[in-house]
Amino acid sequence: MTSRRTATAAVTTGLVLSGLAVAPGAFAHGSMTDPVSRVAACYAEGPEAPTSAACKAAVAASGKQSFYDWNAVNIANAAGQHRQLIPDGKLCSAGNDKYRGLDLARADWPASSMASGAHTFRYKGTAPHKGSFALYVTKDGYDPSKPLKWSDLEAKPFVTVTDPGMQNGDYVFQGTVPKKSGRHLIYSIWQRSDSPEAFYTCSDVVFGQDNGGKAPATKDPAPTAPAPTASAPTEKQIEDGADKSTVQHGGHGGHGTTAPAPTAPSSGTSGGGTSTGGAAPNAPAPAAGSGSGVELAETGGDAATPYVAVGGAAGLALGAALLFSTARRRRTRG
Repeated sequence: MTSRRTATAAVTTGLVLSGLAVAPGAFAHGSMTDPVSRVAACYAEGPEAPTSAACKAAVAASGKQSFYDWNAVNIANAAGQHRQLIPDGKLCSAGNDKYRGLDLARADWPASSMASGAHTFRYKGTAPHKGSFALYVTKDGYDPSKPLKWSDLEAKPFVTVTDPGMQNGDYVFQGTVPKKSGRHLIYSIWQRSDSPEAFYTCSDVVFGQDNGGKAPATKDPAPTAPAPTASAPTEKQIEDGADKSTVQHGGHGGHGTTAPAPTAPSSGTSGGGTSTGGAAPNAPAPAAGSGSGVELAETGGDAATPYVAVGGAAGLALGAALLFSTARRRRTRG
């Protein structure tokens, strides 16, 4: 038994040194699945051959890889400065050009049916992390045929929650949806509290009627034809597409977003001023070396991460050497 424990420890040490073990904070990412986010809906349709017109246009604009990397629409050093860092018209991509297709202004995005009142929200957390969620809904009169602006969202989030529990890989939390009619959009911000990284989603929803977006003319300036129903990716789809994702692999495919220098703040307070936990809504930018220039969706750390990483074959060789050396010593002593 002791021999097995020692060998296991050697393997673990080798994997940590090779960068293959999951260090604290590693692989943080996810996306809203109830209501289904745009990026999750298009990934579920399939990056190679999406079925809806909106997802086809998004893949054409962004490329297939952005949808294989569906769970990494992020800003690595957001630190609560969401409104300062994300320009109007680029909320769904979080200002990341890789996901520019998500910002397409059109009224036929796959949508989830939504009712006012109590709702159970689900957010696929492909790596759990402490932090706070804030959900906003668009104002009455929202026009999906125009680029989404911060001013299109209600001033304050209708749901804020800190460190919600997980069920079957989903963060699950309750909220009360305000009374709305017709087609709207729910915007989520997940601000980690263990790093400055934040994640963003746009979920298209339809209130009231049969997912046709047929709101009264006074409420919806752009009534739409029936849109496809959004579906979240299944566990099998997530597993099958994992080998095509650059999020958890060593290719460093540019999926993470390092925030640009903050511009002048737009009107209103970031996060509505009510989000609990995580970085403060208008927290100062992190100092250099504290998330700056690092894709935390992949690394889960920053320049100060306190663990050693020896990458590639050298790390694997070191781990193997530790294992065999330990086993040989055990045989000699026996």
